[in-house]
Amino acid sequence: MVLPNLVTVLAICAGLSGIRFGFEGRFEPAVVMVLLAAFLDGIDGRLARMLKATSKFGAQMDSLADIVNFGVAPALVLYAFLLDRAGSPGWIAALLFAIACGLRLARFNVLDDEKADRPLWQSEYFVGVPAPAGAVLVMLPLYLYFLRTGLEPSRPAAFVATGFTILVAFLLVSRLPVYSGKSLRIPGDRVLPIILGVVLYILLLMTYPWYTLTASVAGYLIFLPFSVRAYSKRAKLEGEKVPPSDIG
Repeated sequence: MVLPNLVTVLAICAGLSGIRFGFEGRFEPAVVMVLLAAFLDGIDGRLARMLKATSKFGAQMDSLADIVNFGVAPALVLYAFLLDRAGSPGWIAALLFAIACGLRLARFNVLDDEKADRPLWQSEYFVGVPAPAGAVLVMLPLYLYFLRTGLEPSRPAAFVATGFTILVAFLLVSRLPVYSGKSLRIPGDRVLPIILGVVLYILLLMTYPWYTLTASVAGYLIFLPFSVRAYSKRAKLEGEKVPPSDIG
C-alpha cells in the first residue's frame, strides 16, 4: 500500500509547488506542476487497483489530494496570474471554482457508493464535468497567454476570465451527463491506429503544449452537447424517462 499513497503525496507536493510558482510569477512551471499533479492524482487509484493495494486510508488520501490538485491549486494559480486584477469579483470566482470542485468530488464519492442502485449504462456517464477536466479547462487563459495571442493580464481580460471561471464552476456542479469512456470497447482492428493516435497526441503535447491544451479545451467544450444528446438517445432506447436535471 506504500507506492499508491506515495504517488498521492507526490501529487499534493506538485500541486502546492504549482501554487508557490504562481505567486512567484513563474507561471509556466506553475501550470506544468498543476498538470503534473492532476496526472499523478489520476493514476494513483489505478495503480492501487493494479497492485491490489486498495485501502480505506488510500481512498481518503486520494479524496483530500483531489480537492488540492483539482480545485485549490488551479484557482490560486489563475488568481495570481489574472483574476486578482478584477478585484473582489476575481477572488469570488476563484473561491467558487474551488468550492464547486469540492462539491463535485463529494457528489462523485456518493454516486460511486450508490452505483449499484442505478442502471448499468448510466455508469458510462459522469454527472457534471469531472474535476480533472475542470482543472484543465479553467486554466485556458494561461494557455492563451503562453501562445502570445495578445491576451495580457489586464483588467478587462480579468473580468472575462472571471466569467469563464464561474462558468467552469457551474459545469462542475451541473447535472450534465458527460460520457466517461470507461466502458469503451475498441475493436481489434482499430487498436494500432488508436495507439498511434495517443502517441501522436502525447508528442504534440510535449512539443506544442499550449497549442495542444488550447485545442483540447475547445474540443472538450464542443464535445459536451454531443454527450448530452447521446445520453438522451440512450435513455429513450432503454425506455427510461430522463429527468430534465439529468440532461442539464
